[in-house]
Amino acid sequence: MVREFRKGDLDEVMEIWLISNLQAHDFISKKYWNKNFTEIQRVLQLADVYVWEEDGKIQGFGGAMQGFLIGIFLREEYRGKGIGKALLARMRRGEESMSVAVYQKNVRGVRFYMREGFKVQSERTEESTGEKEFLLEWKK
Repeated sequence: MVREFRKGDLDEVMEIWLISNLQAHDFISKKYWNKNFTEIQRVLQLADVYVWEEDGKIQGFGGAMQGFLIGIFLREEYRGKGIGKALLARMRRGEESMSVAVYQKNVRGVRFYMREGFKVQSERTEESTGEKEFLLEWKK
């Protein structure tokens, strides 16, 4: 079930964030993700975050801030089961538009967002990784 993030969820959410990024972005070094861990931890506490909880354990989450989707992150065994779609639906509630940056090599992520009505607005190279990414946008 989708519910709002609570402060006590932070450790579990950050574990999912790190593992998910390492799995989805094997083209970026683990060092990069570890370096950004503390900043993401800070940002998530300011964002609108929703978690998917099942059997008393967080299995995934999604976060957005001011119309920008930080991302959707799921434990591996919970991917492809409609949970990302449910989290996205909750985050879109009340929004007229939303954008998200997705690495082009994250084919599964790009497909997911395109399937959910996002369209490519631009392409750019992220400075800190040197990786190409799409800026995708959804409009109601």
